[in-house]
Amino acid sequence: MKRLLSFFAALGVALSLNAQFRAPLEDLDDSETVRAFKSHVAYLSGAQLEGRKAGSEGEKMAAEYLSEKLKEYGIDILSAGTEFKIAQGADTLTSRNVIGFLEGWDKSLKDRYIVVGARMDNLGMDRYTVDGEVVDRIYYGANGNASGMAMLLELAQKLSYARTLLRRSILFVGFGSSCESFAGSWYFLNRAFAADADRIDAMVNLDMLGLTSNGFQAYTASNPDLNTILQTLHGELLPIQAQPVTQEPYSGDHIVFYSKEIPSVLFSTGRYPEHGTGRDTYSIVDFDGMERELEYIFTYVQHLANGQRPLFRGQSEGRKETPVGTYAYSDVDVKPMFLNSQDPRTFMERWVYQYLKYPKYAVDNGIQGTVLVDFVIDEKGQVQEVKLARGVHQSLDEEALRVVSASPKWRPGRHRGKKTRVALTVAVEFRLSRDKGKFGINGKTIN
Repeated sequence: MKRLLSFFAALGVALSLNAQFRAPLEDLDDSETVRAFKSHVAYLSGAQLEGRKAGSEGEKMAAEYLSEKLKEYGIDILSAGTEFKIAQGADTLTSRNVIGFLEGWDKSLKDRYIVVGARMDNLGMDRYTVDGEVVDRIYYGANGNASGMAMLLELAQKLSYARTLLRRSILFVGFGSSCESFAGSWYFLNRAFAADADRIDAMVNLDMLGLTSNGFQAYTASNPDLNTILQTLHGELLPIQAQPVTQEPYSGDHIVFYSKEIPSVLFSTGRYPEHGTGRDTYSIVDFDGMERELEYIFTYVQHLANGQRPLFRGQSEGRKETPVGTYAYSDVDVKPMFLNSQDPRTFMERWVYQYLKYPKYAVDNGIQGTVLVDFVIDEKGQVQEVKLARGVHQSLDEEALRVVSASPKWRPGRHRGKKTRVALTVAVEFRLSRDKGKFGINGKTIN
């Protein structure tokens, strides 16, 4: 009996020791991407970085980590932490940006850039007294913004694998001193990259992406072209869909790009109770949700890198103001209906893509792209004033206009109880597949 008890005791000790060296059970089924996310966030929100306050050693460590990982993922490093200084009264704060570069393949577009950015700094740490004892409080910033930096890194790796599919070049930027008046993004645009800032076609800001239970949001400042991509992706089989929001979740580095009239989109999971507190720790982050977001953002950036240059809001290139007496589609109380549906995708899928023909000339010459068509649905439901908002090639433009002009009647929209004229813009996408002459059903509406 004693021998038996000794055996089980020894077995228990062995199992206990072995368990210390095993990954937690909940991590056993993690994908490689989820494991990478966990590793990035664990380090970047670790106590040793002391909250990554702008100008601190912790922010410098975050910059070094970002630079080394980008290099490991096959990204060329243009700046591993070039310093800039910010005057703060009698003091001077020293911060830095990290800039990685992935070259596009298209000779005519590789000198145009898409910037993918994420802020590196957070609030640092402070001290307070509890019952006469001095206590250090660290603002770990796991979701804000270790999650955004982790997303930037894993996105960089995926895009590096897909580099032969990217027409434009991608700049990956870790912005220093973002919490200090977005100093890093200002320095990037006005000093470090000032000579080529006019070659930046769009900016993607990754900030606070670790809490998908709050929803996955995209803020474009109502930019029509960026919204078109969002609407296009709603027709693709992706594990998550970004919901466009008209109210900015919070300010970020994207607003500095707005000031240069560069179209920008903020991807975020929005505000959360732990924001700006010591409770913003690794434990609150939804890593599986981040993996789903990664697939979406990867696809979105590919569209930016390969599609037409998005226009900044207010630019025209053939776009017209809404005619007097006509309401925008988003402004009416009751929206026009096509086949009893207020969703314009029904019009695209049940009419436009049913009768659209890919012009032979365009097929033979590999011409594809997205044609924007403006039209008005009048008080009788007739489609009127069909015009080209932005074209690709005469052959595609004419075909898109033909099909939209031939639309059956809609049920007219109403505003304040009265039938009214409603203006609408649709994006008719011509996309060649490997089997020439086929195109995807991906046209979406711009409100």
